Amino acid sequence: MGIPAWIWFVVAAVAAVAGLALLMTDRARESSRNRERARWAELRGWQYVEEDEELPREWSGGAIGYFGAEAAVNVVAGSTFTSDGRRPVFVFDIVADGVIPSVVVAVRCNRVQPVLLELWLASVPFQRAEMPELLGPVGQRYAFADEVNAGRALVTQELVEAADALGGDVGVAWIEEEWVLASVAPNVGPSRLERLLRDLGEIADIIDPSAEAMEERYVPPQSAAGPVPSQSAQPSQSTLASPASEQGSTEEGANR
Repeated sequence: MGIPAWIWFVVAAVAAVAGLALLMTDRARESSRNRERARWAELRGWQYVEEDEELPREWSGGAIGYFGAEAAVNVVAGSTFTSDGRRPVFVFDIVADGVIPSVVVAVRCNRVQPVLLELWLASVPFQRAEMPELLGPVGQRYAFADEVNAGRALVTQELVEAADALGGDVGVAWIEEEWVLASVAPNVGPSRLERLLRDLGEIADIIDPSAEAMEERYVPPQSAAGPVPSQSAQPSQSTLASPASEQGSTEEGANR
């Protein structure tokens, strides 16, 4: 005995209603995200556009390459303060195969970096067809670079600690050209995006410090016994006192 035709009709009708309900739910959720992102941009005095097909083409690494981003939607553009000054920023959802798999946050540096460096969480299935070369584990992440020596020079302990502080919801952070970027789940709200912007700003300050920060980072501390005697009057000698000369000056001051 076959199944009556009316049963198949009921099954098809139920499936159609369920599909329509899911579609309406997705559209309602997307509209809510659009409004939330637009309000956030307005409060910050930033620009908001619904879609930008060209923006993802600015990058090829990280989540952009992994998901094969086709367009950017809910795009916010502005600037934020870091300890080394104001930096331009982007926040946008990427679209791939008709869905939004991720939100990308980007902070711009003043200098172009000589290497593409990707920092992936070990728990993320990060393999793709054209992957940079593996450098190895760094903190909680795996580092990949398209130029090994330049990548290793860029991965300092300070950078590793800053990358670990991004959080377990940031699947990948990467450095490409003059940008520091990170990918986070598409359902995060403005407060999480604000924190991620601050964290990426710290990474930007690490790899792209201002001239003042560079001077502070490399000026040696003064000896406890007083200022190190200057040798700047002798052009053939360095103006930076060596550790041995500091120790000698300290001992001489103590003997006196």
